[in-house]
Amino acid sequence: MAKILIAEDDHEFAALVKQWLGKQNHTVDIAHTGTEAEEFIGTYTFDLFVLDWDLPGTTGVEICRKLRQNANMTPVLMLTGKTTVDDKGQGFDAGADDYLTKPVDLRELGMRVGALLRRAPVFRSTTLATGNITLDCRTREVKRKDKPVALMPREFALFEYLLKHKSVVFSSEQLLDAVWSSDSEASPHTVRSCINRIRDKLDTAGQPSVIRTVYSVGYTIDE
Repeated sequence: MAKILIAEDDHEFAALVKQWLGKQNHTVDIAHTGTEAEEFIGTYTFDLFVLDWDLPGTTGVEICRKLRQNANMTPVLMLTGKTTVDDKGQGFDAGADDYLTKPVDLRELGMRVGALLRRAPVFRSTTLATGNITLDCRTREVKRKDKPVALMPREFALFEYLLKHKSVVFSSEQLLDAVWSSDSEASPHTVRSCINRIRDKLDTAGQPSVIRTVYSVGYTIDE
């Protein structure tokens, strides 16, 4: 699961991409202008940016260049109707990691997204663990004492995020930003309910909870 920003001025195409990537269990936000994209980037943390070259306002190439100038190395997939080698060179020079020419096949886009995420540092390990619990990022399987445990998609995403950032304490608001899309109606109560469901499925009676509550601060999984 990853949090992805799609910056695309074609509303219909952006919606199709969001739907397609959502089926692959990613959380997707959409910006339709360069200004909106920069606001998202300044507010949330993303695992991948999919940027249209010719965004209104600040272009995708300019956004990519600013990211790299600010030492933000989040992978960037550039979308454009430009086809010449010189154009592609301009995009790569700005710091893009990959390039797709429109019209885009959603299946290929999904494959390119997966490849970029696998190269990103946060995705280097496919198996995460705490105590006797393991989570396989690739197969999306969770096991406790080698026995499968069924987590719902959002439960899996939240548990995976906490496992990837062990010992970091996150507030409910930070977890909302990381795991839910910005247009979701989820609230801090939603986060608490999700954590309680995870605990019901993974905790062992008489033992500390797999997810520790830091009172008045947030939640963490200890090393």
